[in-house]
Amino acid sequence: MKYHTYLTADPGLNSPSMNPCQLLDFGFLKLAAGESYQAATPDRELLAVILGGRASFEVNGQDFEKVGGRPNVFAGKPHSVYIPAGAEFSIRAEGPVEIALPGAPSDETGIQPYLIAPAQVANGAWGAANFKRYFHQILTTAAQPELPARRLIVGETFTPSGNWSTYPPHKHQVDDLPRQAYHEEMYYFRLSPADGFGICHYYNEEGEDENFTVRDNSLHMMPRGYHTVVSAPGYTTYYLWFLAGNQRLQATVDDPALGWVGRTVAMFKELEH
Repeated sequence: MKYHTYLTADPGLNSPSMNPCQLLDFGFLKLAAGESYQAATPDRELLAVILGGRASFEVNGQDFEKVGGRPNVFAGKPHSVYIPAGAEFSIRAEGPVEIALPGAPSDETGIQPYLIAPAQVANGAWGAANFKRYFHQILTTAAQPELPARRLIVGETFTPSGNWSTYPPHKHQVDDLPRQAYHEEMYYFRLSPADGFGICHYYNEEGEDENFTVRDNSLHMMPRGYHTVVSAPGYTTYYLWFLAGNQRLQATVDDPALGWVGRTVAMFKELEH
């Protein structure tokens, strides 16, 4: 089975041509100034993450005006709008705008729509040395317990030129708390400069092993298995990561053959100082 796809960037909603995940889905919405998009979410929750530009939202009669502002994903923290299950919503572009729409099943009916402003997005760095990368936590229980959701966990990672990301490779495919929590996951990629590339390595215990070339506007879909990413020298790799499982608690296990690398982080950080 193939676990990646290259999305189109046509006007309107662009969706993957295939999806091995049972819970997660994704849409890439591209609108010109003044254009609108309307939809309903009878049994799914969405998080509309502004990748670049500005848009106004109406969700179940509640208005969120002129949301956004960063020109692209490499220029600051995002604005996002949570769209609960059972909602009818519309999005109107206040100029050219690109919006990511990760979604997952939800049976919660009491959650109201809300805005996540850049000031609410935690940021920092994970790893060290040539596997150091930078993150934004947009909708995660660890960073914002006051922002409710049924399943979705969402953030952004920026992997510098030549660095590895989500390394050591990890998985989260069974509920075995507190050691591991079951989650499907997807990565939506952008590159700077946009003509660059990276490499994704995905493998699982069933013997599947896939390397694919990360390009601007590509999508990696991981219902299970280990995964890791590397940026080509000269290019920064961005990915929006989003997960869905049985609970909103993140717990992962590293590949046992490579997990020792994670234990070197403290030593590398000491050397940096």
